[in-house]
Amino acid sequence: MEPLGGAEFAPKQTYLNTSACALLPRRTVEAVTLLAEETAAGRPDGAGSFDIVDEARASFARLAHIGADRVAVGSSVSVHVGMVAQSMPAGAEILFPEGDFSSVITPFTVRGDLKIRFVPLELLAESVRPETALVAFSAVQSADGRTADFAAVRAAAAAHGARTLLDATQSAGWLPLYAADWDFTVAGGYKYLLCPRGASFLTVTEEAQDALLPIHAGWVTGEELWVNSYGPVRELARSARRFDEPAAFLSYHGAARSLALLEEVGIERIEAHNKALAARFRAGLIELGHHPVADESTVVGVPGLGGRADALREAGVLLSARAGNLRASFHLYNSSADVERALEIIAG
Repeated sequence: MEPLGGAEFAPKQTYLNTSACALLPRRTVEAVTLLAEETAAGRPDGAGSFDIVDEARASFARLAHIGADRVAVGSSVSVHVGMVAQSMPAGAEILFPEGDFSSVITPFTVRGDLKIRFVPLELLAESVRPETALVAFSAVQSADGRTADFAAVRAAAAAHGARTLLDATQSAGWLPLYAADWDFTVAGGYKYLLCPRGASFLTVTEEAQDALLPIHAGWVTGEELWVNSYGPVRELARSARRFDEPAAFLSYHGAARSLALLEEVGIERIEAHNKALAARFRAGLIELGHHPVADESTVVGVPGLGGRADALREAGVLLSARAGNLRASFHLYNSSADVERALEIIAG
């Protein structure tokens, strides 16, 4: 299999580490560089364009199958999750999978007045109960690539009246996202969405919006953008834009170009490409006597091999070690040759 994306990518090593950070497309680098140079020269319209931020918002909305009015922009997952956490009533029960990513969990645990429960990922749906206020979990586990049972969790939450928070950081960009199925979704942009770090997205259903406190509200969150510079904001945006953080323009000028590329290539095409590479890698590992985590995810965890990451890096193959696992993660810019090179080094 050959890479997707044409001349947009030019890795100089075997890069299987998108779950840590994506390669930036050429067009994204050009957009960020152009804005930086314009700003250095004295850009007439300030440090960046709100119109381009809205281009990124709209592009993400299309990728997430939800209206752009349901998307807020920000800088990181933990900031978005923190807003959800601060909006929960004291004593509310929050249900997580054991070992999920810290940024999904910690904004809730630091409250000190919430009831926190952890259960194995495979028991998440059946562990929802009438007392559960929110089920918060990652679509794909960062540590080992396991994929949650979306339908089961959604059905269990609905049956018990619990809200849902899905972290799509390890899935958005290769796995179709239907954000309207969840009360809240969050996604860091710098992994499979190919964005510069500093771009992230929050989706909020219209029904869930009233339960969310806009703790980052400022002049950019007003219904009318340019009339709220001084004094209290007269009226918050009626859309999810009321939950925006002030956008980091360099990141979002790049994000708009990256998300456009994903739309051009197509998420379904990327999904098939990534899964095929991951399946070949798993099969090769099994042939070598290893036992990768069983899943169809593009993120492949191999228990007990985390200690090999440094040796692979020295051989020009970039992967990660996470929770004792060797973690390989495939994306559109990878090829069959990348898989075979990694297997060759692991085989020794």
